[in-house]
Amino acid sequence: MAFLDPKTDFAFKKIFGSSQSKEVLREFLNAMLYGGEEVIIDLEILDPYQPPPLLGMKETFLDVRAKLNTEELVLIEMQVLHPLDFNKRVLYNAAKAYSTQLKRGQGYTALRPVIALTIVDFVLFPERSDVISHYKLLSTQDHLPYGDDIELVFVELPKFEKSLEGLEGLTEFWLFFLQKTATFDQAPSLLRQSPGLALALQIAERANLSEAEYEILEHQELALQDDRNIVLQAAREGLAQGRQEGRQEGRQEGRQEGLQEGLLAGKREVARSLLGVLPLEVISETTGLSLAELAVMQEDGE
Repeated sequence: MAFLDPKTDFAFKKIFGSSQSKEVLREFLNAMLYGGEEVIIDLEILDPYQPPPLLGMKETFLDVRAKLNTEELVLIEMQVLHPLDFNKRVLYNAAKAYSTQLKRGQGYTALRPVIALTIVDFVLFPERSDVISHYKLLSTQDHLPYGDDIELVFVELPKFEKSLEGLEGLTEFWLFFLQKTATFDQAPSLLRQSPGLALALQIAERANLSEAEYEILEHQELALQDDRNIVLQAAREGLAQGRQEGRQEGRQEGRQEGLQEGLLAGKREVARSLLGVLPLEVISETTGLSLAELAVMQEDGE
């Protein structure tokens, strides 16, 4: 038995945004937004995801979207690589979803709160250790809330480091599901104890995919690997350029010290550009910098 990787675009939307995913999404949102409390009783998946009938056909929406029984609109996104100005894009999408609710003739009282839940497979806030971060509009003087109209919730998967045996509570079980499902040969019985997780594991079984869905999945997995390779190639080219500049600096100054300093500066520059984009192990292998040094750079927010 093999499972889809929930972090891929196709799998994430199939698991959380399909017509059969209502209970999965309800339980998942309670876990991510409310610490596992049964706050969300019901929801409606907007534009339920269906795989495009033709390979390469563009999908009609970017996020899994749902309207809660409490009237909030929730945008859910999974992001594997760290694009430029990602934080601004998240805020823009939330603000756009909020501002485009009104139809002609409606007053502002018709506006409903928007929650943007963004799951990332990279470190977005190196200055924070929290796996899940909540952001709202607050007063700068006394931190009183302006309102609940827009809330941003971020889940940083690399910060979650618990093993299966150490999991506590529904939130941690769902984090483990997102992080480790692709590595399962068979689903751990611990993850089948809740209805939502049991159904999510069933949907994620590769054996349940149609031939057309397999083709779509393979296409997206190859595209993701190509994107990662582009990032790695750019890193290697930057490292090679740093080495060349270091050699030139060393020759000009006539000192081995200049060469070493130039090489080290080039490595650190490449590492800084990759922090939060690729795992520290990959950056270490690419640049030759130690994991300890990279961890310090990440903690200092370099």
